[in-house]
Amino acid sequence: MRILLAEDDRMIGEAVHAGLKDAAYAVDWVKDGAMALRAAESENYDLILLDLGLPKKDGLDVLAELRQNAATPVLILTARDDLDSRLRGLDGGADDYLIKPFELAELLARMRAVLRRHGQHSANNELDNGIITLNPATHEARRHDNDETRQLTAREYTILHALMQRPGHILSRAELEDKTYGWGEEVESNAIDYLIHALRKKLGADSIRNVRGVGWCVAREAKTP
Repeated sequence: MRILLAEDDRMIGEAVHAGLKDAAYAVDWVKDGAMALRAAESENYDLILLDLGLPKKDGLDVLAELRQNAATPVLILTARDDLDSRLRGLDGGADDYLIKPFELAELLARMRAVLRRHGQHSANNELDNGIITLNPATHEARRHDNDETRQLTAREYTILHALMQRPGHILSRAELEDKTYGWGEEVESNAIDYLIHALRKKLGADSIRNVRGVGWCVAREAKTP
């Protein structure tokens, strides 16, 4: 799941960026409002974390332009705790408003809530294709035929979650890299192959199908007659 973080404070940005990566999100971090708009125009994001006090273009102006062109969920992160700023942000189209300083755990919980409302994520509902069950809350996967639960790393989870969201649909290497890595992250040429191999080792060779030269997919749940 890909997140755009628009935050000019270095310490906050580094902490949030690292925390989101640890939570299995791919994160692109920009430090001014103009760059936030350019990034939002060029990439498809699942959620935007938007500071209001951005240089070059204020966050509320960024929000107004975003809402003219896209319905991507926006969660405001700001030190502006006055009622007028909160009302302007929410009435301007933000999905939630979090006052700085905040705990990372609360940010992650609010992100999950926003994504649930937009139908893109559920921390409580498991994904199941008839072979594997994936728990988004614990990042654990379980095969139906042996009932053994395996703990996944953050990137293993991201890969499997992307595939399980669209069983039977082939995702290319580029699509999986886009969901797994943010801007500036060095990606080895065989990084996705390594993650797929690790998942197959944990969940069985038949858990993920390789379509040579195209990409990977998980099986679609077989319908019982």
